[in-house]
Amino acid sequence: MPPQQKRLLFCTAGLLSLACALGTAAAVGSQLWVRGSILCSTGALLVNASGPELHKFIGDIQYGLFSGQRVRQCGLGGRASQFSFFPDLLRIIPASIHVSVILFCTALIVFALVGAGFFMFNAFGSPYETLHGPVGLYLWSFISCSCGCLIMILFSSEVKIHHLSEKIANFKEGTFTFKTHSEQFANSFWTILVCSLVHFLNALLIRFAGFEFPFSKSKESGTITGAVDLMY
Repeated sequence: MPPQQKRLLFCTAGLLSLACALGTAAAVGSQLWVRGSILCSTGALLVNASGPELHKFIGDIQYGLFSGQRVRQCGLGGRASQFSFFPDLLRIIPASIHVSVILFCTALIVFALVGAGFFMFNAFGSPYETLHGPVGLYLWSFISCSCGCLIMILFSSEVKIHHLSEKIANFKEGTFTFKTHSEQFANSFWTILVCSLVHFLNALLIRFAGFEFPFSKSKESGTITGAVDLMY
């Protein structure tokens, strides 16, 4: 591939990595990871609510990695409140999983920035055949993509398996019991998915630039050397 096209590919990959780092940072600070509705099951059972009456007992919930807001409806109007995960909810949520999600988000931002810098260095500099070169680009892209996948897996398990929305809805609620009526992942969660796909795309761009995947050449040379040894 001509040098100008390689430079264009590396610049594109670097800008994509930078965009992913900024997008992940914005996602971490937002409250748009999960949106849903919560049902006041105690109140609905007391009056045997159904149909249109059931809407009087359905509130809203929205949260991110650090804070959120909820509106609890029990037939007498909504009760809006704000909440934060640190330190309020640490006793009721799977804290180890939640902290791991934040740590992997931080790692994704760091490695995406490192990858962006190395892509630009390969585009305009003279990289060495070590971590400064294509091997390093593959490495940073692979680590960033892996971090994004781990974030999605851990956060999905926290929400779906450990019923995070339900635990938040019942926090400091002694009279009524709330159940999750509906929930869906919001924009920030899907931003992480897009970032993971972008880093996978970056690895393909490196391959299109003419650089083999790591260790592919060494395996071929090892096979040739073994064949030569057998001849002697």
